[in-house]
Amino acid sequence: MHRVEKALSRHKHNILCLPNVIGVGKGFKDVRGKTTDKPALIVFVKEKLPVSKLQREAKVPQVLDGAETDVIEVGELRLLGRTDYLRPAPPGVSIGHYKITAGTFGAVVKDKRTGEPLILSNNHVLANISNGKDGRAKIGDPILQPGPYDGGTKDRVIGYLERFVPLNPEIEEVTCSKALQVQRFLNNLIRLFRPYYQVNMKKLSLETNIVDCAVARPVSKDAISPEILELGAVKGVRQPEVGMEIVKSGRSSGITRSEIKAVDATVKVILEEGLTGVFSDQFVTGPIAQPGDSGSLIMDNENYAVGLLFAGSDQTSIGNNIYNVMEKLEVEF
Repeated sequence: MHRVEKALSRHKHNILCLPNVIGVGKGFKDVRGKTTDKPALIVFVKEKLPVSKLQREAKVPQVLDGAETDVIEVGELRLLGRTDYLRPAPPGVSIGHYKITAGTFGAVVKDKRTGEPLILSNNHVLANISNGKDGRAKIGDPILQPGPYDGGTKDRVIGYLERFVPLNPEIEEVTCSKALQVQRFLNNLIRLFRPYYQVNMKKLSLETNIVDCAVARPVSKDAISPEILELGAVKGVRQPEVGMEIVKSGRSSGITRSEIKAVDATVKVILEEGLTGVFSDQFVTGPIAQPGDSGSLIMDNENYAVGLLFAGSDQTSIGNNIYNVMEKLEVEF
């Protein structure tokens, strides 16, 4: 490696001046797609062309000062914006139902029924906080990448809502005909004594939520990439445990790390102004998220999925247990 380092120091500027070259560094030589243990000066090019098509001055020497070279094609390098339009789009970037602002593309999962790839995120990212009966979202709704807040438009559809787990608010609007009759009777009665008062009946929900999750069917397999931005491939799944170090890749705050503070937690979460939901069997971490990070996959330090980020504050973040997400949506990694 010493020869490579000397050659790199002496020749890197000249190599960068060659046509088609966009980078140079030190590493190990690749032979037929496999990395060997032979040190080499690595030259990165936009496109790897046959030697016969290169002019003499554009050729990379096979050896420089006793160090072997290796040419690797990497395409054009550019900044990766998490709120940009990207195809294929990797998990960790902006996405959203056409009626919302923006959230995070969490992961690529596989439909247990069909084996087809699906886009995983939250209900409130892909299904607009729907309980399945309120008309806020329906199967087949367009999903935009980036999300609408980040410039996503109808010509940037990355998928269509495939299925979601309904979100149950703690208090719901009354729809029962008998309850509405009682409400009208009470309002007619109270109007006789207090004409400026009104009774509005609410229904207390007996159901707690276990997950905030949904999946979308991509417009094509080529429209998405399975590797999470800046973190790589998901290796599998593990149960969240107290003290476990975790990491996520999200639309707003990028890569953040913390540890799990509590499991089997029941928490009250504001779904939107005036609407609260109760969630059980959640885990609590240190602060790893900002608005727009909802939907991020939470992994341990070995890239095993442990949860789906959906809520938080400046002091803490909350995740669904990944096993609950998989069971409810009938998906797997």
